[in-house]
Amino acid sequence: MRPLNSLVEKLIPSALVFAIGLTVIVAILALLFTDAGPLQVIEEWGLGLAGLLQFMNQIALVLFLGHILASTRPVRALLRRLARIPRSPMQSYVFVFVVASLAALITWGLGLVVGGLMAREVAEQARRREMPVHFPMLVASGFSGFVVWHMGYSASGPLTAATPDSFVADVLGEPLAITETVFSGWNMVAAAVTIIVVAGALTLIAPRDPQQVVALDVDAREEDAELDDEVVTPADRVDASRLPTLLVGLMLVGYLTIHFAGGGGLTLNIVNWSFLTLIMLLVRSPFELLALTRAAAGNVGDILLQFPLYAGILGIMAGTGLMQVFSEAFVAISTEQTFALFAFLSAGIVNFFVPSGGGQIAVQAPILLEAAESLGTDPAVAIMAVAYGDQWTNMIQPFWALPLLAIAGLRMRDILGYTTIVLIASGLVFAGVLLAMS
Repeated sequence: MRPLNSLVEKLIPSALVFAIGLTVIVAILALLFTDAGPLQVIEEWGLGLAGLLQFMNQIALVLFLGHILASTRPVRALLRRLARIPRSPMQSYVFVFVVASLAALITWGLGLVVGGLMAREVAEQARRREMPVHFPMLVASGFSGFVVWHMGYSASGPLTAATPDSFVADVLGEPLAITETVFSGWNMVAAAVTIIVVAGALTLIAPRDPQQVVALDVDAREEDAELDDEVVTPADRVDASRLPTLLVGLMLVGYLTIHFAGGGGLTLNIVNWSFLTLIMLLVRSPFELLALTRAAAGNVGDILLQFPLYAGILGIMAGTGLMQVFSEAFVAISTEQTFALFAFLSAGIVNFFVPSGGGQIAVQAPILLEAAESLGTDPAVAIMAVAYGDQWTNMIQPFWALPLLAIAGLRMRDILGYTTIVLIASGLVFAGVLLAMS
C-alpha cells in the first residue's frame, strides 16, 4: 500500500485548491453546455457567493461546538476511562473505531476529535502495559469512524432538507422530515451493519507481525486547555464562577424542552443548540469556555473560506441552466432501480472536489432531486444517496482527516492504506442498501 500512499500524498492538493479548481471546471462546463457567455458566468458566480452564508455558519458551528464538547474535562475524563478497556491490540483497533463511530453519529465534529483523542489515550495505555499496538492503525481506526457520520444526528444533508426555507426544502416544495431520512428504520439498520462490517475489515488488515508495529514510546497526549483563571478583580470572580455558563445552559434546556414539546423538529440549528447546551452544563466557568474556544477556533477556518466558493459554484449552475443540463443527463442514464446507486457513486466522486457534506449537498442535491422527481424516486433516498457518497470517499480524501491527523501527529500516507480497505468494505454496504431501497 505504500505506492498508493505516496501517490496520493504527491497528487492531491489542498481542499481550497479543490474548491477553486471545481469553480473553474463548472464555469467552463457552463460555457460549453449552456447559452451563457463569460460575463453572465462571472455575474452568476458573484451573485451566488453570498447564497449559503447562513448554512455556512451552521456547518462551521457543528465542527466548532463538537471540538469544544470533546475537549471539556468530563468528556476527556470519560475517554481516559474508556481507553483502559481494550486488553489486546485487536481489541484496541476495533474499540477505537466503534467509539469514534458512535461519536460521529452524534456529531461529525465530535467524532473527528474523539477519534484522534481516543487513539492517543489507547496508545498510552498500551505503552504502559507494554502491549504492541500499531499507532497508525489506531489513528486509521479513529478516522474510520467518520464513515458513518452522515447517517447520524448532525447529518447536514438530511437536516438541511428538514429545515424550513432551506435551499433543499425550496426544491422539494416543503421540508423533508428527518424521520424519513436519518431516523428511518432502513438507515439506522444500515449504520449498524456498516459499523459491524468495517470492524470486521479492520481486524483482517491489522498488522500481526511485531516487526511491522510502530508503537508510541512517549506519552503523546495533550494537557488540558490552559485556563486564564487568575482571580484579582470582582470581574475575574464572575469569569471564574460556574453560575453564568450554568444559567445559559439551563435556559437552553428550557428552550429545547419547549421546542420539542410543541412538536418542533430536528434542524441544523437545534442540533447546534443541543451541543451548546451540553457545553454550558459541562464547563466549570467562562474562563474554561474561553480557553476551549481558543483551542477550537482554528478548526473552522477552512470551512469559512471555502463555502463562499461552493455557493458561487451553485450560483453558476442555477443561474446559467447548467443544473438542468446535468439533471437531464442523469435521468437519461438512470432508471428507477439504478438511480440511487448512480447518485451514490456520483456523490463519492464529487466529494473529491467538494470535501464537505454541506457543500456537496449545496452542489448536488438540487440536481439529484430534480432527477429523482422525473424518475419517481423517493426524495429521501436521493438525499441519503448523496449523504452515503459523501461519507464514503472521505476515507481517501485528506481534507477531514487533517484535524485528527494534527491531533495524532501523523500524515495521511500513514493511514491511507487502512482507510482504503474501509472504503471498499463500507462501499459494499452502502451500495447494497441503496439498491434494496430502489
